[in-house]
Amino acid sequence: MVSLRNLTVSYRQHPALHHISGSFAPGSLTAVVGPNGSGKSTLLKSIVGLLPIEGGALTVAPPRERIAYLPQIADIDRGFPIDVRDCVLLGCWGAAGAWGAVNRSMLGRVDAALQAVGLAGFERRSIGSLSSGQLQRVMFARMLVQDAELILLDEPFNAVDARTTAALLALVRQWHGQRRTVIAVLHDDHLVREYFPSTLLLARELVGWGATGEVLTEPNLRRARAMAEAWDESAELCGTGTLAAQEAAA
Repeated sequence: MVSLRNLTVSYRQHPALHHISGSFAPGSLTAVVGPNGSGKSTLLKSIVGLLPIEGGALTVAPPRERIAYLPQIADIDRGFPIDVRDCVLLGCWGAAGAWGAVNRSMLGRVDAALQAVGLAGFERRSIGSLSSGQLQRVMFARMLVQDAELILLDEPFNAVDARTTAALLALVRQWHGQRRTVIAVLHDDHLVREYFPSTLLLARELVGWGATGEVLTEPNLRRARAMAEAWDESAELCGTGTLAAQEAAA
């Protein structure tokens, strides 16, 4: 589904990811964790094609229209003049095309998606009038309509209440049960341990990748923190990977 081979990426002329190797299996549910600035969001942006890679190889199996990407909620332009229904309807873009007509079936899918996220009756509300939790529900409804094979989520539960988090986690588990591939950047280790069977721990380099219980160990977390403390923002991209990256590539 998604394969990384010695992947290296820079962001705004700073090192972001160094020589990462491994793969996200089809149908897997994986959390991407690590200290701030460890390259988590950069990885998602690289997978979706928003950032070019500096070196190595990145293979993504589904075509772009079969990939759903949810950026951090702070990156969503809430001032854009669009209502809830039309925002969710954008999820049909891959099927309808840029100039495709909206048909009754698409509108039915939008209504069903809004019902699924608990926003029936919000169709004509502007997205700027919504709370953070309501806006995130709209974004999840759009992904439901998109019906993607690969779903990328960047901090999907930030700035939302516990009730919304539980509702959105239920959708994530539903996608996993449907054998869709879900990759989510998260900061809450409790949620990761409880709901995500696989974890990728980054500190610009690969610290651990595998079963969550085997990756989120105290030695690995200490190592990631130590690597974060040692980062030099002016450093050039490294020329050799860490032992963990070399082992993952073997």
